[in-house]
Amino acid sequence: MTLAKGTGYYAAKNRGFEATTADVVVFGDADCWPENDWLALLIEPFDDQDVQAVAGRTTYRGDLLGAAATTIDFMYFPSPLAAGATRNFYANNVAFRRATFERARYVLDGAFYRGNCQVLGLELQKNGVPIHFQPAARTTHRFPDDARDFVRLRLLRGADSVALAPHLGRAYLPKALAKLADAPGLEAIVLGSRLLFSLGSINRQDMPEATGARKLACAALVAGISAIDAAGACMKRIGLARLFSAEDADRVALGYHENVDALSTAETTARLATPAAG
Repeated sequence: MTLAKGTGYYAAKNRGFEATTADVVVFGDADCWPENDWLALLIEPFDDQDVQAVAGRTTYRGDLLGAAATTIDFMYFPSPLAAGATRNFYANNVAFRRATFERARYVLDGAFYRGNCQVLGLELQKNGVPIHFQPAARTTHRFPDDARDFVRLRLLRGADSVALAPHLGRAYLPKALAKLADAPGLEAIVLGSRLLFSLGSINRQDMPEATGARKLACAALVAGISAIDAAGACMKRIGLARLFSAEDADRVALGYHENVDALSTAETTARLATPAAG
């Protein structure tokens, strides 16, 4: 399958789905390192015919910066629809029954860099489709190659909060406050809530435990990363749209890695020692 120049991340996901015929379709990313048993564990819940969607756990590498960024970028909120279900998922580690994704798909909203999967998660929840959470189906996402790319992508993620806030407002605000979903500044509440949740998620996401000074350093990194995200939201809100055009976001979405980031020796050894399932 050949993708046209300028095809974005989520458009590529939709096109990839169209090229498949299987009853269960799995989505991953080329810039992720899946565990040896990742695929087997991710599709295992589909033995139950009632399961329509399964999300695995995505993290960054296991150092201090990776632990801090994981609490921000890869959150999993319990869903009221079913025990062991999550409200959200990430497009680098998720599987759907064909009929379920065919009805939904990723909405190609150019306002987002990486918010489309959260919008789809909200839509599935609205339609009563639980997303089964399978945390043992784990993949490790690469970091950007250098500090410049890291800051640039943080700004893009922060800008996402401006476009995402109305969707979250319409999903969770009481009906009496529904008009506030489109109010300017709602992203500040989203970012503030995310910061509090991220700080509370330290040591709760299957990452190396941080205690004492190391935990304080992790919390400081969470706050620092969140501050860059907030700057991105402010830049988006005041109209610096050129930094966040769909074309620019697509460019960094589909091909910004070089061979720089790597797993630690301990992580690599552990993966090689883990037998593949099946």
